[in-house]
Amino acid sequence: KVAIKGIERELICPACKELFTHPLILPCQHNVCHKCVKEILFAFEDSFADGGSESSNQSSPRIRISASSMDRIDRINRSGRKRNSLTPRSTLFPCPGCQRDIDLGERGINGLFRNFTLETIVERYRQAARAAIAIMCDFCKPPPQESTKSCMDCSASYCNECFKIHHPWGTVKAQHEYVGPTTNFRPKILMCPEHEMERVNMYCEICRRPVCHLCKLGGGHANHRVTTMSTAYKTLKEKLSKDIEYLISKESQVKAHITQLDLLLKETECNSERAKQEASQSFEKLYHVLEEKKSAALRAIETSKNVRLEKLQTQVEEYQGLLENNGLVGYAQEVLKETDPSCFVQTAKQLHVRIQKATESLKSFRPAAETTFEDFVVDTAKQEDILGDLSFHSSGLEIPEINEEQSRMYNKALISWECPGKTDSADIYVLEYHKLNKEEESVTWQKTEVCGKSKVLSDLDDDSSYAFRVRGYKGSICSPWSREVIMRTPPAPVFSFLFDDKCGYNNEHLQLNPRRTSVESRAGFPLLLGSERLQVGCYTTLDYIIGDTGIAKGKHFWAFHVETYSYLVKVGVVPSNKIQKLFHNTHDVTSPRYEQDSGHDSGSEDAFFDSSQPCTLVTLGMKKFFIPATPAAPKDPASRILPLPSCLGICLDCDRGRVGFYDAGRMKCLYECEVDCSGIMYPAFALMGGAAVHLEEAVTARYREYHDDI
Repeated sequence: KVAIKGIERELICPACKELFTHPLILPCQHNVCHKCVKEILFAFEDSFADGGSESSNQSSPRIRISASSMDRIDRINRSGRKRNSLTPRSTLFPCPGCQRDIDLGERGINGLFRNFTLETIVERYRQAARAAIAIMCDFCKPPPQESTKSCMDCSASYCNECFKIHHPWGTVKAQHEYVGPTTNFRPKILMCPEHEMERVNMYCEICRRPVCHLCKLGGGHANHRVTTMSTAYKTLKEKLSKDIEYLISKESQVKAHITQLDLLLKETECNSERAKQEASQSFEKLYHVLEEKKSAALRAIETSKNVRLEKLQTQVEEYQGLLENNGLVGYAQEVLKETDPSCFVQTAKQLHVRIQKATESLKSFRPAAETTFEDFVVDTAKQEDILGDLSFHSSGLEIPEINEEQSRMYNKALISWECPGKTDSADIYVLEYHKLNKEEESVTWQKTEVCGKSKVLSDLDDDSSYAFRVRGYKGSICSPWSREVIMRTPPAPVFSFLFDDKCGYNNEHLQLNPRRTSVESRAGFPLLLGSERLQVGCYTTLDYIIGDTGIAKGKHFWAFHVETYSYLVKVGVVPSNKIQKLFHNTHDVTSPRYEQDSGHDSGSEDAFFDSSQPCTLVTLGMKKFFIPATPAAPKDPASRILPLPSCLGICLDCDRGRVGFYDAGRMKCLYECEVDCSGIMYPAFALMGGAAVHLEEAVTARYREYHDDI
């Protein structure tokens, strides 16, 4: 038999940290006092009325709701759950045992079972703990007598005389069940909490709880697998007995583990003291270095002060000598009283030189020493940053590395990182970033904590460069900072649009995806029919498609990807008053005479070509970016051909009348030109042959921003 006093830890309520009082079984199989459940639910509901204030938890000194539970209350409160709703809703309960939000169903606390077995064990524990304390009669006049028996039907304790009075022979009460003195009164029959007039007679194997026949017929357990109560009793008792026998048979192994754990406890104590001592020694070394530096700095300042004071004091004495009847002037006045010419000349020559020097110094007065100590200002900014980052370093914690390929700068910044060993050894990461500014002498890092390995930032300025670094934390141990990565934001706010499937869209040659974010040219049978014009010296026409949203003013940026297999793609902008001309332009053919990038240098042809174009476009294709042939462009065609970036961007400045084409991965401008922005401007694309264009999606469209409370 297990000693009743050795199981106290199993009899403590996780909410009030006291012995259970009328414990209820939660769906997660943890037990909580009936009063604690009501108080937690009260605090839970009260948080919705007062915005989750901390005062709601202070009204009940019995329970101790942890900070994590209050955080979950605040999170559910923010999700928009309304109180006193007319529609049926389930009740969420923050279990203090497993720290999870448990769904109690529509009946809430009324749908929970009392754990009578646990109540009996707690009562036996209380009786063992207070063996010398008697249970008094509930019906005796003061002073009450010690009870001798308790009636399970009346839920009261009696002495012999009171029991005879309240349970006379020949009455119904005489048939009541009585036991020894106790304070634990449990019903004879366990009733269903959902159907209060029905006794439980089955056990749901899915929900692992007793149910009645109405629950099985039409209640919440209609489709669940159930068994009879006797079968469940026998099965569970056999399993529990076998498990207990197994644990008892492993008693020697358990004792060995306990001995090993005791040694580990002592070893932990010793190692912690050693770590404290080593940390103290490290800080003492720092203190010693700082004290030496402090003493040296103070000595240097004191020495400089003494030298300066001595110089200034000497200068004061010299100028005091220039006063009448004092010093040099007084001495000179006395020399003038000499009447002997030979003696006067002998003395006056040297004196005259001194008087001249004093006169010159008086005309150009300068202090003999500086009064400021600007050269003795100690710059500790870098040292403060280093000391601010002072923490425990461990060689076992890997240094994270920012993945520049997965990181993106678009409407928001997505910063992703990974560990070289592909193992998530850190519990939390700290991401720091700052804007690169040459004018600022000191750098101020902005810090954010992240639970995962990516973070979305939305507070960055446009057309700016930022430095990023990350480090991992595991408890109080942190890894060194990762290598700093510099990324640049787009030159203007991101402009969102989709491909227009109505205005001029040629569905025979072009194919849009359902979301209208990708377009692909079909190099099929219609293109072969169009190739008959090769006999007359020109190629097939381009198929145009524009964006469904226009720009009237301001500066905007958008990005897109061109598939590497694309043969010919043109990208740019078109004004609204020239859209019809764009889709019906007879000169919009890629002919050797009209092709801007064909290498023909005929000025008349280029002029005709430029004047005939209704929109501003650049040519892409065959993994190349072609800079248009303009007077400012290089004459050598080879120098106008650049490698095609993986992501291209267009920046339209309607106020300045300029459009720029960018390498969106590095935010570097490849080509910029003037554009007529008199009308509403639309993004324009043209494809021919096998080609495809995909619009860059917003960061939040594919990535989820995780908050600190997950």
